[in-house]
Amino acid sequence: MSDTTRKQAEATLAEVEQVSAVILPEPTEANAIVPLAEADAPTSDAITKRMAELDMSDTNSIVSFGSAAQSELQTISQAMLQDVRNKDVGPAGDSLRDIVTTIRGFSVSELDVRRKRTFWEKLLGRAAPFAQFSARFEEVQDQIDRVTDDLLGHEHKLLKDIKSLDVLYDKTLAFYDELALYIAAGEAKIAELDTTTIPAKEAEVQAADENDQVMKAQELRDLRAARDDLERRVHDLKLTRQVTMQSLPSIRLVQENDKSLVTKINSTLVNTVPLWETQLAQAVTIQRSAEAAAAVRDANDLTNELLTANAKNLRETNKVVREEMERGVFDIEAVKQANADLIATINESLQIADEGKAKRAAAEEDMKKMEAELRDTLASAKARKTGLGDTASTAVPNA
Repeated sequence: MSDTTRKQAEATLAEVEQVSAVILPEPTEANAIVPLAEADAPTSDAITKRMAELDMSDTNSIVSFGSAAQSELQTISQAMLQDVRNKDVGPAGDSLRDIVTTIRGFSVSELDVRRKRTFWEKLLGRAAPFAQFSARFEEVQDQIDRVTDDLLGHEHKLLKDIKSLDVLYDKTLAFYDELALYIAAGEAKIAELDTTTIPAKEAEVQAADENDQVMKAQELRDLRAARDDLERRVHDLKLTRQVTMQSLPSIRLVQENDKSLVTKINSTLVNTVPLWETQLAQAVTIQRSAEAAAAVRDANDLTNELLTANAKNLRETNKVVREEMERGVFDIEAVKQANADLIATINESLQIADEGKAKRAAAEEDMKKMEAELRDTLASAKARKTGLGDTASTAVPNA
């Protein structure tokens, strides 16, 4: 609920208490019909004044007798009915039900963020439990703000209705008393007609000459008809007064219901809604605290895992480094192998050198042999060319 709405509700509290404290008076014996003969001086003057409104020779005077008392009441009633037509009927109760439904639709079980999303929730792409809760909380908060604004408007309308009903009740009670005066005036007029006016007119008819007697008789009939019309009018006024008396508790009942509803609305705005909002805010805060604790726990777990992993890595790395540090530049086995390979290489080189030397000596012998053979071949080829042939060396030279 917004601060503006809360301040308005608190400001209206005094007005609610004021209208609730108003006690409407009830009709008593003082409101009863008092005959003119038994009335005190002020009441007698009031009855006489209303009797003066009657003109038995004017039918309209009889028909409209007492109607002036209802004019102000009718004006107030029409104004209230016009106000009723200009607004919805009974929306305050609907708003109260809406706000209760909104809160009841808010499930605190949604706070369980430890619950893992089901396969279907993951498949449908639904948000995590707390994300759903936060969105739901924002939706509920918006609905509460909207309904509280409506309730505040209904409260002002009901307060206006209660005050209007106060005025209507007072005017209705005054109309009830005014009807008593008109009824008393009508009955006094009827008694006056029955005991004085009509007998006097009858005597006048009897005393009239034959030419005027018909006219006087018609006047007597008209007077008696007017008297009967007045009696019927008084009877209607008595019925109207009875209905008016029945309307007084009806007005009071409606007003009491409005007072109860206003009190309930104001209590909801001032006490209940802030309490609901406080509880919802606490629920969110508690859940956020739980989330923060879980985050701290995860951070601590991660720190412990890092410490353990780092200690293990340090141990393994230190072992490798220390082993490498304690090793010589060359491993003895590698030196031995290298030395053996070197000796083998030297022996192999010497062997290859000896073999090469022998091969060169053999080659030299071969080359010498090939050279001798080549000379012999060349020499043989030269002798053939001179014709001496093979016998040239055996021939006897010339003397």
